[in-house]
Amino acid sequence: MRHAVIMAGGSGTRLWPLSRRLRPKQLMRLFDGASLLQLSRRRLENLFPRENIWVITSAQYLDPIAAELPDLPRENIIGEPVGRDTLNAIGLAAFLLRQRDPDGTMAVFTADHLISPQDSFAAAIDAGLKAAETYAEHLVTFGIKPDSPHTGYGYVHRGQPVAPGTYRVREFKEKPVREIAEHYLKSGEYYWNSGMFAWRIETILRELAKHMPENHRVLGECAADWARIAGTEEALKRFEAVQKISIDYGVMEKAANVLVVEMHCQWKDLGSWEAVASTRPHDRLNNIIAAPCALPVGGKSNILVSEDEHLIVTLGLSDVVVIHSPDATLVCHRDYLQHIRDLTELRKKHFGERFE
Repeated sequence: MRHAVIMAGGSGTRLWPLSRRLRPKQLMRLFDGASLLQLSRRRLENLFPRENIWVITSAQYLDPIAAELPDLPRENIIGEPVGRDTLNAIGLAAFLLRQRDPDGTMAVFTADHLISPQDSFAAAIDAGLKAAETYAEHLVTFGIKPDSPHTGYGYVHRGQPVAPGTYRVREFKEKPVREIAEHYLKSGEYYWNSGMFAWRIETILRELAKHMPENHRVLGECAADWARIAGTEEALKRFEAVQKISIDYGVMEKAANVLVVEMHCQWKDLGSWEAVASTRPHDRLNNIIAAPCALPVGGKSNILVSEDEHLIVTLGLSDVVVIHSPDATLVCHRDYLQHIRDLTELRKKHFGERFE
């Protein structure tokens, strides 16, 4: 059978103050009243039966995630005791899925992307799953055909084709400088690394054992005891012991047999307020509003964000960002958005965990 796993554990520190420790970015309702997690779930409609859709998240998010996705069985929401990056989230999910379906195939999705159109997305996912089933010893990643020389994404360099739209992977590339990104775009041989994957469950576990044997051992032991230890101090201690590492560094860049499936989609990784703003239209003065009630007066190139009907007014300001939440408001120059994450320790110093 085919299974879908949505990774929804990120804390989204660059999207403070709407993204919080107990209400992370995937639950923000800025997209026609829907959260990013709900949009991710909707994209899987008609691709997987609901009983085969899983979410792996932080244990502290189990209740709000379940409330966001009431159609999913509660047992399909897996709570990691502590975040240890994507390799361990995917590894735990794979071990737990193998208990139910040892011969199954799994696709991995993220909960913080906007992707359209749906038909192109669905076609690429089906092609990726077929590739994982046909080339059973291979791992499959999905590459977004780039439309700009973006320097904030990693890239995948494709090699020889094995099927229409499916290629062998030559290598993975880190975030490039502008000149190199322009070369990637011009060559037509590079894709943005989407962070989405497909593979046979047994194949990813075998690759995990080969490249990260200690993680494989601990995750396997955790999964074997999951019914007993989930949500306990014992699970926390075991998880804290594994190396924190991404699936890209830990497995994908080391594996010999990797395929990339081309995805012709509009794709945005919503990891910053600039990225969120880019999904919204701007007015004639380049102001961007993602709020029910906001009014920029006498200024340009502002970003105003709120989930509720609290009125935001800027008067005579330009290049300013205002992010309103019920108990905290961020006001900064657009040039300082990249420093939001740096505020974490400063907030803790002055206010403890109150505004985290």
